[in-house]
Amino acid sequence: MTANLDSSKTQTSTVVADLSANALPALKERIPGLEASFEGANRDEAESQSAIFSGFGLALLVMFALLAMAFRSYVQPLIIMSCIPFGVVGAIAGHWLLGYKLSFISLFGIVALSGVVVNDSLVLIDAANKFRAQGMSAIEAIVQAGRRRFRPILLTSLTTFLGLSPMILETSLQARFIIPMAISLGFGVLFATFIILLLTPAVYMIVEDLRGLLHRLFGAREHPEHDSDVAQ
Repeated sequence: MTANLDSSKTQTSTVVADLSANALPALKERIPGLEASFEGANRDEAESQSAIFSGFGLALLVMFALLAMAFRSYVQPLIIMSCIPFGVVGAIAGHWLLGYKLSFISLFGIVALSGVVVNDSLVLIDAANKFRAQGMSAIEAIVQAGRRRFRPILLTSLTTFLGLSPMILETSLQARFIIPMAISLGFGVLFATFIILLLTPAVYMIVEDLRGLLHRLFGAREHPEHDSDVAQ
């Protein structure tokens, strides 16, 4: 007995999950010693997903190393990369809004998204560093950076989304294969942009406050004679 999948109504992963949760356990109870496995395209897809996640992790490490060398800091790359999870949230929300389910192709868009959304945060932090070098305080530098980079960041993200919108709104059967990837990239960039403009300055100030607190605590321990002078 064979069956074909109607991709307009369901996906392979949904069918496999239902078979694993309901049909196969019932068959194994009725037929002791029965063994079942998923092969063919499903097995190839599982192996490809594993490779994507491994490559994604490696890409994040390389991205962190490049940012650490550019900024000469281990903390600021983490601030910049903190926007990546919110881009993933935007990608998931875009699938939900348009009625699509996350698929194997969606993962390609999410991986590409991680490199795109970092650009906006990188531009913002780089501008703040330049203003700090001019003698501004941390709060003044990040506020001025937000003002200076607001329009470039917003326009870059909007043009990216608008460029992908014809692909997202395409209804032909030939385009349905790549629509999930476009949704992940387009909605992820759009959502992450507004989060970056709010979250990145906040995280930047949190790090600066913690750095100042640690400096005061450990600086006081390194110079105990100051405490004795105050006590006298």
